Amino acid sequence: MTSEQTSSRQTGWRSVARNLRDPKVLAMLLLGFSSGIPIYLVGNTLGFWMRKQGIELDTIGFLSWVGLAYSLKFFWAPLVDKTDAPLFGRWLGRRRGWMLLSQLAVITGLVGMAYVQPRIGTLVVAGFALDHLLVFGVMALLVAFASATQDIVIDAWRIESAEGSEQLGLMTSTAALGYRSALLVTDALILLVAASIGWSLSYAAMAAVMGVGIVAVMLAREPERTVIAVSHQAAPLWTPRGIFDAIVGPFLQFFRQHRSSALVILAAISVYRLADFVMGPMANPFYVDLGVSETVVGSVRSTFGLVGTFVGIAAAGLVAVRFGVMAALLVGAVLGPGSNLAFAWLAFHGPDLTTFTAAMVIDNIAGGFAGTALIAYMSSLTTLGYTATQYALLSSFYALLGKVLKGFSGVAVQYFSQGRTLLEGYGLFFIGTALIGIPVVLLCIALASLKPRELAVDPAG
Repeated sequence: MTSEQTSSRQTGWRSVARNLRDPKVLAMLLLGFSSGIPIYLVGNTLGFWMRKQGIELDTIGFLSWVGLAYSLKFFWAPLVDKTDAPLFGRWLGRRRGWMLLSQLAVITGLVGMAYVQPRIGTLVVAGFALDHLLVFGVMALLVAFASATQDIVIDAWRIESAEGSEQLGLMTSTAALGYRSALLVTDALILLVAASIGWSLSYAAMAAVMGVGIVAVMLAREPERTVIAVSHQAAPLWTPRGIFDAIVGPFLQFFRQHRSSALVILAAISVYRLADFVMGPMANPFYVDLGVSETVVGSVRSTFGLVGTFVGIAAAGLVAVRFGVMAALLVGAVLGPGSNLAFAWLAFHGPDLTTFTAAMVIDNIAGGFAGTALIAYMSSLTTLGYTATQYALLSSFYALLGKVLKGFSGVAVQYFSQGRTLLEGYGLFFIGTALIGIPVVLLCIALASLKPRELAVDPAG
């Protein structure tokens, strides 16, 4: 090894160490955790609670539509990009103000869900008789809407705070670590807690855990790039030019940057995790109908599942560094939908602990890999001044189709179960979701064939 190579390697490690000591990395870890707390509480974990309460599968599937808020967030992302948050904007700045406001709204919604609970019947509020599930659904919708808003601003803060692509990669990995840690809490540990103290108190506890996000807001600093963008804002939002720049500008800039490739990019992103989204609402009801207890599910997820998730995240990073982001995307396109076959195997095999654990490990490795690869790619496609809106657009396309179709997941399982056992219906449903991976792979191959300059821009530029 030459002296130049040794010096370069030492400089590289010093750069990594310097970035790891940056306070914004710790803030990013906590913000990633805060971002991950609500999503399963109005998604897959909620399905477990509702099924335990005897709610029908079709109702569980339809209520999962509250998650559409995550896919429609680009509609109000311009407001987050171009205006300060009420009450907190002047005090904390544009990004941090919206963070705190959205976190307080999530806490309010979770407390409401804990109080109302998913029940069949009538709830009397201020002398009015209301459908119990309807009120519960409204609380869940508040959580989803506020959580989606939090995601908009945290993603913008992450991209704008990064000083170059190297630090963006580090902060993206840090955010993924915090996010996945939160999913461990809301997808696994909460099952152990619920088995002990009940679901209502568990959701109240999750509201308290959201305090981590508030701590992160106080640790974070408003990105200099945000301050610059605000100071050079073309026009106030309430003027015709300001409205045009806020709503139309991000989309025009995106298509101007990527030209005809933009359509391929959006198409590939929109179906990349489709199989996971469609299957999602039925996963926890499947465990209930399989006869697996909350304690077993929580224990496996928090041990073997956790290891699988971190292996998937690390593997995606290594593949991206060694072979490029597009290679990681292509591998994830195969692993993501393919992992659903493990659930089909479990459905036909039966509730064996070894089989269940193996399915969990496969699913977590695949999910960690595909999710990290996609986030890293989407982060590279935004433009300064439109960060929140453009990333919201991309992450909305990534989830919109899946969030719409997953509402019919319960109906699909019931359809496949006709003339068969319920577990056989689940198995056929999981096989069907795995087949979604075929067009995903084809679109990723088309995406990889585009010229590199058409695919990404330097997020720190």
